[in-house]
Amino acid sequence: MPRAFANSRLALILRRLRGRFGISAPRVAVRAHIPWHWRALSYVFFLIMAVILAGWVYDTGRRFAGYDRHMTEQELDDLRGKVANLESEAEHLRSVSNASESTLQIERTSQQRLSEQAKRLEIENGRLKEDMAAFENLASGSEKSVGIGIHRLQVEPDSSAEGRYHYRLLLSAAGLQLDREFKGHLQLGVTALQNGKTVILTIPDAGSADAAKYLVNFKYFRRIEGNVTLPPNTAMKKFEIRLLQGANVVASQQASI
Repeated sequence: MPRAFANSRLALILRRLRGRFGISAPRVAVRAHIPWHWRALSYVFFLIMAVILAGWVYDTGRRFAGYDRHMTEQELDDLRGKVANLESEAEHLRSVSNASESTLQIERTSQQRLSEQAKRLEIENGRLKEDMAAFENLASGSEKSVGIGIHRLQVEPDSSAEGRYHYRLLLSAAGLQLDREFKGHLQLGVTALQNGKTVILTIPDAGSADAAKYLVNFKYFRRIEGNVTLPPNTAMKKFEIRLLQGANVVASQQASI
């Protein structure tokens, strides 16, 4: 009889009820229903608070270790201001230096020009003294030569251009009483070395367009200066100048280089 009851339907129902509501029944938690957007907002809020707290802890740790961000930023701002002031002062000093260099360069250029001018004046003064001495000798009759003559012939390379030479000479009519000016022309004879060969050049050539600039006329004295330019790869060895009246050579003089 008890066995039949245990296997009955009622016993089965009782066992189920004990399993659901008895000691071995599963636990049940009762939670209030919260909408999802409120839950998401709360998560964001807690995340922001965590970040703020972490930043505060980080700043507190650095401050505790002797590093203050606000003080460092202030020091950086001060350093930036000092750097800007130093750059401005450096720019001002550079402008002053450039102006000083420009002024110094102008003074150097002016001094160089004055020095060159003084040198030229000294050379010209020396030439005038030499000419004056020659004039005095000719006027006093101490010169042995009488008549049309060439004196003080000088030839030197001109540094302003390659193959260019500068010559100067003095023409005189010593011991002569000329009723009118002497009229003639100069002729230059150049003995040069060209590509290993000796050549003789006559300037000006017959029928040359430059013949007019070699015409001379004087009554007592005449100082002549001029330039002669040789062809490339030509070096002057001997220079001769002739004074002609028509086809006749009145006077001549030579100079070696």
